Amino acid sequence: MTLDSLEFNWRDKTIHVGIDCRGQGPTILMLPALSSISTRSEMRPLGEQLASNFTTIAIDWPGFGDRPRPSVAWEPDAYRAFLAQILQELPRPTATVAAGHAAGYLLCHAAEHPASAGRLCLVAPTWRGPLPTMMGGRRTMFRYISRLVDLPVVGPALYRLNVNRPMIRLMGRGHVYADPAWLDERRLAEKLAVTNAPGARHASFRFVAGELDPMPTRESFMTTARLVIDPILVVYGSATPRRSKAEIEALRGLPNIQSLELPAGKLAVHEEFPALVAKAVRSFVNEEVGSAPR
Repeated sequence: MTLDSLEFNWRDKTIHVGIDCRGQGPTILMLPALSSISTRSEMRPLGEQLASNFTTIAIDWPGFGDRPRPSVAWEPDAYRAFLAQILQELPRPTATVAAGHAAGYLLCHAAEHPASAGRLCLVAPTWRGPLPTMMGGRRTMFRYISRLVDLPVVGPALYRLNVNRPMIRLMGRGHVYADPAWLDERRLAEKLAVTNAPGARHASFRFVAGELDPMPTRESFMTTARLVIDPILVVYGSATPRRSKAEIEALRGLPNIQSLELPAGKLAVHEEFPALVAKAVRSFVNEEVGSAPR
């Protein structure tokens, strides 16, 4: 494939999202996490590991990525519609790898459309945004604050309080990367460039506030996963933050889910330890993961 972008229309706005394709063989679709610093580039190390056996397609989410993003009041329905569109337009995947919140959206789609996304590999899956996770639930004020970010002057200032060099370092060391030294100056510059893309604040802050959560509760998260009949593998790192790990461990207890705890890694285990994740994905796609520890 030579496709490098895809067009998505939402609320009378046209969004161009980036796509990276590499390798040859059966297709694996790769969905990055939804976060202030996430783009399809975080899937590149994993894609390089898998490219000898598979065609990997990594795609940005609308409102995220490294390209200009229009001012849109982003909502979960937009991401459900986008995922449905790409699974119709792109080659049908043998498997789909989804990180973070992308896993929640993938579960929702697979529950309603069996076999459309192939085998499901969920990497450090999450369903609840940072602020609701920290506060133990949603708050009405989060919604109001997320609307302020759309304003011309107040919005950029509010966004920069949450996304700046010290905050990204703190976030990276706290719950994203296991090795504090991994986020060196080169990688930090790349992450900062993502946050500086025109229009980046509109989706980013809504994610932080929990406005882009694919499910409203853990019960909904678990119920949706139970409805999926496609094979599911959950992969996560041993150093995953406590609250996120509790959600993952609840999910891995379901009878229709295989799981593998890797010896290292936090929420971006696929980016920091791609060889470990690639080995798990390759075995899972080849139906050789049945003996993975539960």
